[in-house]
Amino acid sequence: MNIFIHELKANRKSTIIWTVSLIAIFALFMSMFPSFAKDADEFKKLLEGYPLALRKALGVNLDTLFTILGFYSYALTFIVLCGAIQAMNLGTSIISKEVREKTADFLLTKPVTRTQVMTGKLAAAFASLVITNVIYLAAAVGIATQVTTDDFSMKEFILLSLTMFFVQLMFLAVGMIVSVIVPKIKSVLTVSLGTVFAFYFIGALAATTEDDVKRYLSPFKYFDNDYILKHASYESPFLIAGAVIIILAVAASYILYTKKDIHAV
Repeated sequence: MNIFIHELKANRKSTIIWTVSLIAIFALFMSMFPSFAKDADEFKKLLEGYPLALRKALGVNLDTLFTILGFYSYALTFIVLCGAIQAMNLGTSIISKEVREKTADFLLTKPVTRTQVMTGKLAAAFASLVITNVIYLAAAVGIATQVTTDDFSMKEFILLSLTMFFVQLMFLAVGMIVSVIVPKIKSVLTVSLGTVFAFYFIGALAATTEDDVKRYLSPFKYFDNDYILKHASYESPFLIAGAVIIILAVAASYILYTKKDIHAV
């Protein structure tokens, strides 16, 4: 419990910054929606000039783009990207922070097991993501209802918003195992940005094809916003795949961490 509270306090500043940043990005996009929807015909003609593959890579669907939920789906492309960086940062710093700051030996001399150390740190990172998403969702609902007078499905809005949380969980797990495998990580942000953007571009390339198998290569494509808007649900195969990735990555992290040599210097 002490490790959990300590880590939660250590993550407090970054959690606030990321939460405010995500809300600011959402507010920026939504502030453009009224004028965007007003000139829908002109924007549609302009976007039709772009190649279909490029529109798919950017998450632009001309059939739904000029509705509040369709526009939000497009904005989520960038919001989820930022959320993934936050999660990857948290996951990568779980163990590497102790090595980098030369406090690993001190921590492991305490009357706690390595499993307890890992659990406390993981629980704090998970709590930070939950706090971020709860506050973000509350703010997003408030802002969305202010910028549009049209009725929209709150269920679909929440389902779209929760995709960020699920993607974050996957990147938290990936970051966690990277933190355990890589002996010394000098810059968490560099590793996080490199990993997240690599998966983002893989997902963008996968979106240009009709091959669903390629979607499994990137967590960013596990949730198809168009499918959510059409069926008001997620695709079960990708939900299962995401859960398997999280479970395997977390389990492997625990196993490797309990067996590896930890050096503070």
